[in-house]
Amino acid sequence: MTVVDDRIAMAEVDHQSLDEWFERLERMPVPEGFRVEIVEGSVYMTPQRDIHWNIIRRIARPLEDKYGMDAPIFSDVRMDFPGHQNAFCPDLAKLRDSATKDEEGRWRCDDIEFVAEVISQGTAANDYGPKKTAYAEAEVPVYLIVDPYQGRCHTFTDPKDGDYITQTTVPFGADVNLTNTPLGLTLKTTDFPRD
Repeated sequence: MTVVDDRIAMAEVDHQSLDEWFERLERMPVPEGFRVEIVEGSVYMTPQRDIHWNIIRRIARPLEDKYGMDAPIFSDVRMDFPGHQNAFCPDLAKLRDSATKDEEGRWRCDDIEFVAEVISQGTAANDYGPKKTAYAEAEVPVYLIVDPYQGRCHTFTDPKDGDYITQTTVPFGADVNLTNTPLGLTLKTTDFPRD
């Protein structure tokens, strides 16, 4: 067996294990309004707060205005990512127009053009740490972290070798310039609520 064969076999085992985890989680009484993710093999359940959702809407709206209501834009939909047992449900993800589902009926992480995560206190370390690494390894062109506690937006672009080369930080109230990315737009943050 070659190294590539070993990695493919490991990825298949991780994928099967993730499916088993989600099957178990779907049978559990997960409270309404909570989202479930698996980050590096650990299960996280986080509540969706109103501030969180209001920010997601303020990001989704300009995407829908530019790309239309039928564009592949999702919130809290499971996608599997590189790394050990990573099944994330990004707060917001925009896929390429040509995106197709895999054999299991899931969207592929390599079709993502943009992903946004709005920080929650309990899982902030995941967004700044393992999720950022996994998004870079999947070569997601644009990763936006919106932090209502800091009142800042952190944009990561130019993924290379499992990290992002470029990082830009702006305070709430300033524009997030994504005109030179696959999105080709500017996000207004004036009305982003703080926590």
